[in-house]
Amino acid sequence: MVATRFAVAAHIMLLLAGEGAQTRTTSLRLARCVNTNPVVVRRITGQLARAGLIRVHRGPGGAELARPPAAISLGDVWRAVNARPARPLLPLHVQPDPDSPASRRLRGVLAEAFSLAEAEFETALGRLTLDRLALGLQEPAGGSEAGHDSRAA
Repeated sequence: MVATRFAVAAHIMLLLAGEGAQTRTTSLRLARCVNTNPVVVRRITGQLARAGLIRVHRGPGGAELARPPAAISLGDVWRAVNARPARPLLPLHVQPDPDSPASRRLRGVLAEAFSLAEAEFETALGRLTLDRLALGLQEPAGGSEAGHDSRAA
């Protein structure tokens, strides 16, 4: 199972991108927006800071992006919170039947396929920059979404 740490990290990064370069956002404000504990936010912002994606100012200083949103991809965020050697995104089961010829070869076949899938996943994340994603957070032209019925689709 993939932890939600990546989703929370992406949420934090998009919030910081939306705040602009002149604003520092506190862990308490980020925690409220993400709907999690400030300790979780501080742990994740620490990982993002060590990866050079954000700058964190102790105390009431808050956090800010270390580079423009166009220069930060979801791939960067993924690598920041899933440092290698981490458990694979698509782990293999531990013990297939050793008496089965197909099962003995299965690990090699699946390991290669899963490795390729993970590489494609990371490549796709690398193409998605914060500035592109932040466009989806903007209010639609003409005001709020008050008239939008989320049940219709």
